[in-house]
Amino acid sequence: MTSANPGSSRLNATVDLLRTALAQSTDVLQFTLGGSIDEETAAVAQADGVPRDFVDFCRVLDGVSCGPNMQLFGLEEAEEHQFYCGPVADSPLELSPEKLFCVGLLNDVPLFLDRADGSVLGVSSEHSEWVDAERFEPLAPGLEDFFLDRLAGPEYVRFASIDDELVEYDDWMKLLRRAGLAD
Repeated sequence: MTSANPGSSRLNATVDLLRTALAQSTDVLQFTLGGSIDEETAAVAQADGVPRDFVDFCRVLDGVSCGPNMQLFGLEEAEEHQFYCGPVADSPLELSPEKLFCVGLLNDVPLFLDRADGSVLGVSSEHSEWVDAERFEPLAPGLEDFFLDRLAGPEYVRFASIDDELVEYDDWMKLLRRAGLAD
């Protein structure tokens, strides 16, 4: 990704479809899609240690709320949530701000970007407390893939654990349908 053209053409096209659908949807919450960060903000964030993959994603989409259970942070909000990366006593997880960057929440459980390889990591929902998980689960090879494959299409309903009876009331799903990204 270059600073002149952040994000893949698929990411840019998907976000354009979502923005167009949102502009035409008065019944969908307007805070669903964040804006984008400028080059100066991106440069400062990278100098401050924010992973390039996350900065590049925020150049295209600076945060997205996919309903009450799923959120990818914008840059400012992500910086406020890095406490999730710190070590927790008696947790088997290898939590470290040098290794991880918190990029969002799924059902109140943090999602991390692995600083080494850029993959998105989460924990299994089988644990009552996320810090009790024995290991991280790889969710996607990168943040862009995570957004496009898990959140911006039909996979979203399953991934975000939305009850079948409530899916018709989910604003993010409405937006996906209106953008032509889900049935």
